[in-house]
Amino acid sequence: MSVVVYSKLHCIECNILKRFLKDQGIQYETRDCSTNPQYLDEVKEMGFLGVPVTVVHGHPVQGLQPDVILKHLEKDPEA
Repeated sequence: MSVVVYSKLHCIECNILKRFLKDQGIQYETRDCSTNPQYLDEVKEMGFLGVPVTVVHGHPVQGLQPDVILKHLEKDPEA
C-alpha cells in the first residue's frame, strides 16, 4: 500500500484525515498506535512524537496536511 496513516483512537485530526482520504477515493492502510505499540515506535523512528503521520510513497507527512499529501501522490507515476 502506498499510503499509510498512523493514528490513535479518539484522535480528531486522525479521523478528519482519514475522512479526507476516503472522500478523495485514496486507498490507505491504517496503523492504530493505541492498539499496537510497535506502530508508535515506527512514528518515533521517523522523528515524530504524535499522530497523525501519513506516509505517502515513503514520504512521511505529520499532522493534517491534505495539500502536502496530494502533492506527494501526484509525484508518483502510480498515483
